[in-house]
Amino acid sequence: MKLNIKNTFTSQLPADPITDNSRRQVTKACYSFVIPKPTANPKIVHVSPEMLDTLGLSENDAKTKQFLNVFSGNTVLEGTTPYAMCYGGHQFGHWAGQLGDGRAINLFEAQHNNQNWKLQLKGAGETPYSRTADGLAVLRSSVREYLCSEAMYHLGVPTTRALSLALSGDQVLRDVMYNGNPAYEKGAIVTRVSPSFLRFGSYEIHASRNDLSTLKTLVDYTINSHFSHLVTANTKAEINKQTYVQFFNDVATRSLDMVIHWQRVGFVHGVMNTDNLSILGLTIDYGPYGWLEGYEPGWTPNTTDRQNKRYQFGTQPDIVLWNLYQLANALYPLIEEAEGLEAVLANYAEQKDIKHLKMMRSKIGLSSKEQLDANLIQELEDCLQLAETDMTIFFRNLSDFNSTTPTNGLQIIRESFYDIKSVTEAIKDRWNLWFNSYADRLQRESISAKAKKENMNKVNPKYVLRNYMAQLAIDDANKGDYKLIDELYNLLKQPYAEQPKHQKWFAKRPEWARHKVGCSMLSCSS
Repeated sequence: MKLNIKNTFTSQLPADPITDNSRRQVTKACYSFVIPKPTANPKIVHVSPEMLDTLGLSENDAKTKQFLNVFSGNTVLEGTTPYAMCYGGHQFGHWAGQLGDGRAINLFEAQHNNQNWKLQLKGAGETPYSRTADGLAVLRSSVREYLCSEAMYHLGVPTTRALSLALSGDQVLRDVMYNGNPAYEKGAIVTRVSPSFLRFGSYEIHASRNDLSTLKTLVDYTINSHFSHLVTANTKAEINKQTYVQFFNDVATRSLDMVIHWQRVGFVHGVMNTDNLSILGLTIDYGPYGWLEGYEPGWTPNTTDRQNKRYQFGTQPDIVLWNLYQLANALYPLIEEAEGLEAVLANYAEQKDIKHLKMMRSKIGLSSKEQLDANLIQELEDCLQLAETDMTIFFRNLSDFNSTTPTNGLQIIRESFYDIKSVTEAIKDRWNLWFNSYADRLQRESISAKAKKENMNKVNPKYVLRNYMAQLAIDDANKGDYKLIDELYNLLKQPYAEQPKHQKWFAKRPEWARHKVGCSMLSCSS
C-alpha cells in the first residue's frame, strides 16, 4: 500500500505540548497528538472503490493486512503522527466552549493527482477532547455515515467522503434514545476522507479565548491551503484584512451552495451546530440526519431537537446564516472593521432566496425566469403539505407532466400520496388549480417536453438513502450479513438513473418504519 504522505496540518500549525491522552482544556494549539486504540478483532466490511482510486490505491491494496490494520487503528503508518483537532462550537444556539475531536483521530494526509486529502478514523478511541465519552462508535451509526457520505457525493452534494467501514470486534455500551436503557452494540470504525475537517468552531475556540496569535496562524493556514486563489502567491505576507473578508465571503458562498443542495434533495442534517459546519462548505458529521419522506418543512430527525425544532428542514438556510454570524464574530478581531463582514452576511441573506428560487425552478422544469414564479412555487409548497406527500416520488414523477393535458396532473402524482383517502375533494381542487397554473407557465417555456423531463430528472433523484433503507442494512449487518450495504452503496452511486432492477427502492416509507427508532427517530448516540 503506497501513499504519498504529507503533513501540512501538523507541520504548519501549533501542537498541544502535552502528549498524554488525558481530558483537558487545550490552549494555544490546533490539535493534540493521540494514538488510536487497538481493536480486538477488526474486519473490513466495505470499501469504496471510488475513494481507493481517488487516493491512488487499488482494490488489491484494500485486501491487505496493512490496510485492515491502518484503517481499524491497529497500526500507525511509519512517518505519520495521528492527532485530534481542537475546536469549540455553538450547540443549539448556545456557546459550549471547547469540544474537539472526541471520537475522531486524523491519521495522516495523502496527496494524489495534486489533491491533498486528510484521512480520519471515527470511533478509534479516546482523545483529550472526549470529555466523559469513550471515543468509540457503533455499527448502526457507522453504516449510516459510510453510506450517506458516499450517497451525497453521487447526488452532487458537497460532502466529506468515506473510504472504508470496519468492525472493531469490540462491544460498545450505548443508550440509543438516552432513556436509561443502555445496551452493548457492535463497535465499528469509519475512515472519513476530506480536503479538510476544519469547521467554524475551529476558529471560534481561539477567538473565545482571545488567542489571536493562534487564530491568525490558523486562518492564514486555511487561506494558503484551501483558498489560495485569494492570494497572488502562497505567502503569508500577502494576506491582509481584505483577504480575510474575501475568505469569509467564499466560506459563505460555499456554505449557501451546500445547504441549497440539501434543500434540493430533501436532506436534513439534524445537528447544525457551528462545530458541525465545514469551513469548505462540505456536509460534515453525519449523525442524526434524515431524508424527508412526507414534505414537511418543520421536520427534524433529531430527538434532542424535537421540542424546539431549531434544525428543521425548512430553516436550514437560515441556520447557516446564524452560524456565519458566529464565524464573523470569530474573524472580527483580525479585521477590526465590521463593514466588510456585514456586507457578506447581507449578501448571503439576499442570495439565499434567489438561489432557493432558482433551485426550485429547476425542480419543476423551468429554464426561464418570470416574476410570478415565486408565487407558483409557494403555492406548490403549500399544496405539498395539504396531505402527506412523498417529496422524492412527487418531484421525480412530476417530470411526466405534460402541459397539454393538465387534467392528468393528479394521476401523475397519485403515487406520492401516503394515504389517497386523505386527499379530499377540496385538496384535489386546489391541486388542479395549481396544475392549470403550472401548465400555463410551461407553455411559455422554449424547450420540449422531452428536454424538460431530462432536465428535471438530473436534479430530482429517483433514489435517496431513506432512513428505513439504512435501518434494514443495519439490521442485516448486526446479523453478520453485509450484502444489503453493498446493494445500497451501488444503488446510490446512480441516484438519477432509472435502474429498473432496483425499482423496489423507489417507494414510500413503509408503515412499519413510521415510528421505528432509526427510521423516524434518531439521537446523537453513536
